[in-house]
Amino acid sequence: MSDKLLYTAAIVELEEIVSSIEDEEINVDELSVKVKRASELIKFCKEKLKSTEEEVSAILKEMND
Repeated sequence: MSDKLLYTAAIVELEEIVSSIEDEEINVDELSVKVKRASELIKFCKEKLKSTEEEVSAILKEMND
């Protein structure tokens, strides 16, 4: 359950970063920091989605056996 909350929080933070970039609220000094953070969040989300997919597949396989 906490992983889901972490995933949701990561998505919310990503949306905030994108919004601030689109609204030009970030100055040049902050831009690289925000882009790096966005990259970390995207990596986290991809890994979480992959592990969740693997868990669901394993559960479905057990159900079918």
